[in-house]
Amino acid sequence: MTTTETRAGRVVGTEPATRRRRRGSGLWKVALVFLAPTLVLLLVLRIIPTVGALIESFQRSASRIAPPRFVGFDNYVDLFADGDFVQVLATTGLFLVIIIPFQIALAVLLAVLLNERFPGLGFVRAFIFVPVAAPAAVATVIWGVAFQPQGPINAVIEGIGLPGQPFLTSPDQALMSIIILMSWIGVGYWTLFLVAGMQDIPTELYEAASLDGAGWWRAFFSITLPNLRRTLSFVIVANTVSSLIAFVPVAILTKGGPADSTRLIMYDTYNNTFVLGDVNLGQAEVTILLIVLVAVTALQFRLLGREK
Repeated sequence: MTTTETRAGRVVGTEPATRRRRRGSGLWKVALVFLAPTLVLLLVLRIIPTVGALIESFQRSASRIAPPRFVGFDNYVDLFADGDFVQVLATTGLFLVIIIPFQIALAVLLAVLLNERFPGLGFVRAFIFVPVAAPAAVATVIWGVAFQPQGPINAVIEGIGLPGQPFLTSPDQALMSIIILMSWIGVGYWTLFLVAGMQDIPTELYEAASLDGAGWWRAFFSITLPNLRRTLSFVIVANTVSSLIAFVPVAILTKGGPADSTRLIMYDTYNNTFVLGDVNLGQAEVTILLIVLVAVTALQFRLLGREK
């Protein structure tokens, strides 16, 4: 039994424990009704396909019509024994090492710029954020035209007296071209989070730093970056996940070439599964990718949970 007391300390009412339990049960039922569509979609679109991919990664079939048989870790052994797959991992690693610091540094720079007040701020914001609204396939086609040997980028380069560049047709430039394309699409999105994080920093901290004689750089490293730690942790990990599953630009423009210089793991998984028809090998790659994504997500929670 629970009691309710007046200011004089007298008991004015009681609520049986059974009634409280019924009320709590009713709230759970209402919550489940609202959550049911999302839970069903999560089960059908996420959990069941993930479990199915994991099971198929331990199987192998002699043909598309033959029943699969359990082979243990053979698919994983074959993958890591294949020099082409090792090269895919190396290319993906190089891609991540370049694109993540590049996008984060550019997003921080743009967030600092957009956090200031100056004439034409609205135009600059629109110019930065418009690529976020453009579909990835549309942006990829536009940049594909721009990177053509006779495209507008080479027209500008040749106009200032420099030789034209091969871009997507060169093994040395194709991966960097994909990085530039994806950064044009993604930097504005990450900038949104960083701008929001900067606007949450109390202005009193900057005022106090100014009274103490701290310059812009000292305020940036002593106030802005420490207070952006949680936002930066999220952006870095989310950017890593987004880059790991990069697929559209490679599939539309290079198809992993030239000379496998842009063959990232997501495209290689698609190629093994749907082009070569080796579903089990493709599911093994999916499982490897999933393990990496889970590790990165765990790192995200660890970084977001560490407070000083």
